[in-house]
Amino acid sequence: MTNPSPEQPLSFELALKVADAAVFAKTSRHLKNIEIAVLRGAWLGQKYDEIATASGYTPEYIKHDVGPKLWQTLSLSLGEKVSKSNLMAILAQQNRQEKNEEKQNNVTTKISSDLEPPVGLIPLDSAFYIERPPIESRCYEEITRLGALIRIKAPSQMGKTSLMVRMLAHTKQHHPYSGDIPRTYTVALNLQQADRAVFNDLDKFLRWFCASITRKLHLPHQVEDYWSETFGSKSNCTAYFEDCLLPDVNGVLVLALDQVDEVFLHPEIADDFFTLLRSWYEEAAYGDSGNSLWQNLRLIIVHSTEVYIPLDINKSPFNVGLAIELQTFTQEQVIDLAQRYGLNLLERELSALMELVSGHPYLVQQALYHLAQRDISLNQLVQTAPTDAGIYSNHLHRHLRILQEHPQLAMTYNQVLKSSIPIEIEQLLAFKLHSMGLVTLQGNQVIPSCGLYCRYFSNRI
Repeated sequence: MTNPSPEQPLSFELALKVADAAVFAKTSRHLKNIEIAVLRGAWLGQKYDEIATASGYTPEYIKHDVGPKLWQTLSLSLGEKVSKSNLMAILAQQNRQEKNEEKQNNVTTKISSDLEPPVGLIPLDSAFYIERPPIESRCYEEITRLGALIRIKAPSQMGKTSLMVRMLAHTKQHHPYSGDIPRTYTVALNLQQADRAVFNDLDKFLRWFCASITRKLHLPHQVEDYWSETFGSKSNCTAYFEDCLLPDVNGVLVLALDQVDEVFLHPEIADDFFTLLRSWYEEAAYGDSGNSLWQNLRLIIVHSTEVYIPLDINKSPFNVGLAIELQTFTQEQVIDLAQRYGLNLLERELSALMELVSGHPYLVQQALYHLAQRDISLNQLVQTAPTDAGIYSNHLHRHLRILQEHPQLAMTYNQVLKSSIPIEIEQLLAFKLHSMGLVTLQGNQVIPSCGLYCRYFSNRI
């Protein structure tokens, strides 16, 4: 037999269970038999004389002793005045509250037991991915356009790759092969996977680039067959796409290039590679006057910082297509995420968290994960966060090692931390600090990005 819903009247058995539990929680004793008899009579609408007759006690004893003491005990236990007239309503309300609390506890327990530490990419099926409208819808729409190019920029650990994989998944899900509609293929290529030596030579890099895409598409390896010493590396790469990759897929190819910042570090190949990407984008724009196959290539370029290498404005892929720059979470988005973790933050708690991490997605996720696990309070988290014993210790140590390995970068960041107002620093250093997430750009000036970094690094660099 299931418990009645809140809309249904309680059975006396359930009402007795609720009342007895409340009394025991407050007084450490269960209801006595005579008290249960009075409770049952009152529940059935009987007068004290009827209750006395049914229980074998005198009416005066029930009316002037047991009854008043029972209502007093129930009032104390349930937190509001209880009498014969409101008994049913109050116990029904108590039952609803207990059911809601049990449901919430079950949800929180399930969330806590199912949680995995938020590290790196947020899985596609995760309930903890927070959309930042209208970014997702714009990306989903743009990637369907012929020859589309989308650039996603944000500092480290802001959610760029998580957005990228959702774009790829959305494209495949909403554009399946059907009749005259071409099939969609997706390739995500992380440029950090290339060996360091590859970046020192354009020919090596483009061979690796073509071979990696071929492998991910599960096509026969034919790079060497299409590579000719007669032509330059860019021509060979373009011919490989035109003669091999695009015809073989016979559909739309969405190519997502993650960690493109790696190429910025190698000027010897950067100009040629980015010029090549721009030329493919323009080939698609030519339409009938060019090779129409290029309209089937859609490019997603993901990077962490501003483009600080000199590029011809007419040859750069960073001033065409759709530009997306991810921002930190708003307070509303943090509240939304906290609720998904089963947490209800008070206004002062939200303020303390935002002051600490300024809505940085990774830092917010880490904080809410540990709070949901109930292994630390918010006050403890805020106090220990900028120390080596806090939840961010590994994250902070990684940034500290980079600063220690680059003394000029560390010295410049120290100037930023010591300044009470935004300051202007050398552009390349500003871009590098911004890519790490340590500063926020304000025009040509910078400020520390959040309280956590101010408190931790002020004493260490």
